Amino acid sequence: MGSICRRIFRFKYLDMNNINGLINSTLNSNKLFSKMANNDQEPAPVFVKKDEVHAFVVRCMVAVGAKKEHAVSLSDLLVSADYRGHFSHGLNRLAMYINDIKGGTTVGNKEPTIEKETVATAFVNGNNILGPVVGKFCIELAIKKAKDVGIGWVCAKGSNHFGIAGWYSIRAVEEGMVGMAYTSTSPNVVPTRALVPALGTNPISVAAPANNDDSFVLDMATSTVALGKIELAKRKETSMPNGWGVDKEGQESNDPGAVLDGGGQMPLGGSEICGGYKGYGLAMMVELFCGILSGSSFGPNIRKWNTVHQTEEANLGQCFVAINPAMFADGFTDRMSTLNDQMRDLQPIEGETEVLVPGDPERKHMQLCDSEGGIPYHPNQIKYATELAQSLSVEDLKTNQ
Repeated sequence: MGSICRRIFRFKYLDMNNINGLINSTLNSNKLFSKMANNDQEPAPVFVKKDEVHAFVVRCMVAVGAKKEHAVSLSDLLVSADYRGHFSHGLNRLAMYINDIKGGTTVGNKEPTIEKETVATAFVNGNNILGPVVGKFCIELAIKKAKDVGIGWVCAKGSNHFGIAGWYSIRAVEEGMVGMAYTSTSPNVVPTRALVPALGTNPISVAAPANNDDSFVLDMATSTVALGKIELAKRKETSMPNGWGVDKEGQESNDPGAVLDGGGQMPLGGSEICGGYKGYGLAMMVELFCGILSGSSFGPNIRKWNTVHQTEEANLGQCFVAINPAMFADGFTDRMSTLNDQMRDLQPIEGETEVLVPGDPERKHMQLCDSEGGIPYHPNQIKYATELAQSLSVEDLKTNQ
């Protein structure tokens, strides 16, 4: 099974010889395992200009009552996610945000407020508005403080799903800073030695500037895989690799149905003997920075996500950090570039073509988008966007075809 996982990784990130292979491999990471296992053929992608995707998201969100400036912030994030190849958190998530506004579990007529503040820290109330609006406010505040005193540490309560964590850490990099972003999420992960889910996938992002825009960008969950990969395995009636999930008895399982029916996801690393307790520890660290520091919901107290009948506010805790390298040793970007290159210059193992550093797969995908004049979407994603536009009576998404 480990060899299959290595093949998936290689297929997803390293097949640069065939442009269609690259497009298909980055269209939807949730389809990769079943594709490798069943040798499915992906349909040709449909390309859409970034500006058009951005305008479409704004149209949809304004139609359901979001402030235009809030819709723009959300659209900035969703387009960035798809442009970077993280399709699970781009246009794919639009309906979730729409349902939040329409259902009233997220409000569209407020702004974040600062409840406590020092020269280097701030405690923000997101007032239950869209997560990307809260996050943008917080990271910009952290950057401002870091420029003044070397570091900015901002925690928020009352927030919502904020998309890819990397969008916030990258904003710090654009200002020459080291950026960090963390968020708590719904409890779907079973802690090491536990029987039931009690923690979220709790993502971590750390980004740092290097020379020639060659930034280090780590953006990862503290669970082994996303929930969507387990759901896809069930739909395909395929087994899962070790380390993805446990059944309702808390035992590691290769059956996606057993994981989804009363079981849960496993922490990064999988079983205890394989280091899963480290992923568990990282997830708790995120709770410390987010839920505990901010006084928001944390751990098993966070609502379970239900897109159909959701009535409870998320009240997510989030944390944003900016560090000014100029306050420390000179030559930060030179050293960061050297480390990046040292990793890339390592001899790859047999069957691989290169060693990558965090941020490389996304750069390759952005180059693809730029060369093709748009973002490649699966045809089903375009169909979904068309149906969404019709339901909201807004102008349809225009493709390049």
